[in-house]
Amino acid sequence: MKLKIAIIGFGNFGQFLAKTIARQGHTVLAYSRTDYSDVAEELGVSYFSNADDLCEEHPEVILLCTSILSTEKVLSSLPVQRLRRNTLFVDVLSVKEFPRSLFLQNLPQYFDILCTHPMFGPESGKNGWNGLTFVYDKVRVGNEESRISRCARFLDIFAREGCQMVEMTCAEHDRYAAGSQFITHTMGRILEKLGLESKPINTKGYETLLKLVENTAGDSFDLYYGLFMYNINAMEQLERLDLAFESLKKQLFGRLHDVLRKQLFEKADVPQVSLERPLLRMLSENGSRVATSSEPSNIESN
Repeated sequence: MKLKIAIIGFGNFGQFLAKTIARQGHTVLAYSRTDYSDVAEELGVSYFSNADDLCEEHPEVILLCTSILSTEKVLSSLPVQRLRRNTLFVDVLSVKEFPRSLFLQNLPQYFDILCTHPMFGPESGKNGWNGLTFVYDKVRVGNEESRISRCARFLDIFAREGCQMVEMTCAEHDRYAAGSQFITHTMGRILEKLGLESKPINTKGYETLLKLVENTAGDSFDLYYGLFMYNINAMEQLERLDLAFESLKKQLFGRLHDVLRKQLFEKADVPQVSLERPLLRMLSENGSRVATSSEPSNIESN
C-alpha cells in the first residue's frame, strides 16, 4: 500500500526526498513558506500555500524537512488539530535528541513519532541512495497493526533504494555524530579559514582536504551552528580538538627543544632553527582567512 506523505519545508532537501518518494508511487503533498509550486508540479507533488488546507487532506505521514533552527517554530505553527489522531510525525534533522524532545513535549500522545537521519543529501545522493546510511529511532509507534505497518512502509522507501538501515536511539546517534559529522564540518571550516587553494604540486591528501572544504563550505553556517547548538556532545568534541592540537604542538616543540640543546651543549652539526613565530593576522569579525607569513601583516607600529 502506498502512503500519503506531507512534506513540511520544501527547500532543497525536501525536494530531494520528494523526487524519490513520488517516483515510488506515494502521494506527496508539500507546504513551505516560499512558493515552490512550479517545482512541485514538475515532481508530481501537490503544493499547498496554506498549512490548514494541507492538514485537512489528512496525510498519513508529516515529514518535517525544516532547518534545525526553524523546526520548533514550524512545529508550533502547524494546525495539528486538523490531522487524524494517529498521524505519524517524522523528522530528518542532523541531530536527534533535539527533535525527539520537541515532538514528545509538543505533540499529543495519540500521534506517532519516528526520528530519522538520512546520512546523505542532494550532493552525495545525486546518483542514488544505494549503500548510503539511514538512521532511525521508533520513538513512539502505536501497537495497532495499521500503525506498525505504516511506519514499516515509510522506512521501506529508503530500504528499497538500497540504504543501509541502522536503528539506534537518538542519544546514541548524537554521540556518534558529534565525533564524526560535527568534527568533519569543524575541520572543513577551519581549513576554509586558512584559505587553502589548489597548487601545481597537489598531493592526493591535499586534494582530499580541498574536497572537504568544498563539501562543508557549501552548507550554510546555520546548519553548522545547529550541529553545535543542538547536540549536547558537540562542546566535548571541541574541547577534545583543542587538547589534541595542544598535545601535537607540545610534541613538536619538545623535539625542537632537543635540537636546541644539542646546538647549545653538544656543538652538534645540526641545522639552526629559528623560534621566531610567523606573524599572523587576527581573524576579522567577518570571518576572513588567516594570512600566511609571506603576506604583509598591515600592522602599524606605535
